[in-house]
Amino acid sequence: MAEAISLTTPRRKPFKTIFQFKITLIGVEPPIWRRIQVPGSYTFYDLHVAIQNAMGWTDSHLHAYEIPGDNPARIESPYAIEDMHEEPDAFTTQALISSFLKEEGDNAVYEYDFGDGWRHEVLLERILPKDPGMKYPACLDGKRACPPEDCGGLGGYAGCVKVATGELVPHEDDDDFRLIVWLDGWQPEKFSSKDVVFENPRTRFLESFEEGGL
Repeated sequence: MAEAISLTTPRRKPFKTIFQFKITLIGVEPPIWRRIQVPGSYTFYDLHVAIQNAMGWTDSHLHAYEIPGDNPARIESPYAIEDMHEEPDAFTTQALISSFLKEEGDNAVYEYDFGDGWRHEVLLERILPKDPGMKYPACLDGKRACPPEDCGGLGGYAGCVKVATGELVPHEDDDDFRLIVWLDGWQPEKFSSKDVVFENPRTRFLESFEEGGL
């Protein structure tokens, strides 16, 4: 891998089209999903920030995208640049979503937190003209809260649900009792699209890299 790689700092670009995605967390039943609309000028990093905000993640771990099909590609997080031994197909800050997801029905897999292994189906449902009366990105709908950060993947999430819903009632000296305290009122069914607040991708990027010190 090259010793020095220049990454583009996210910037807001003009756009005329909107990409509507359904984001579904893979392996969870009942499903946890969000429907979002983002500018067609977005990079995969911009989309990453929108997915984090819509799902309820805290952007505390690495992420990457996998593009399936005849020309598969892996698009890596810029956060991982110092730990890579080989250059990826693209970095999320450089790659436009429109360069890889071109038609309705195209999809990708977005993975967040390689330890817990949260994989999301990213389905391009519609390509629409920009509505001048709308503010983008937008979260249109969704169901159920995303898992708590660092809960241990699918198995840990299942335990959190049992404790949070009262299906499992722990004793005071059990680890599960400490789990109740750690969950701090988390409710697995609670989600409202009205509560979603989208961050500026540029602001998120600069904060992550200490004022853009790459």
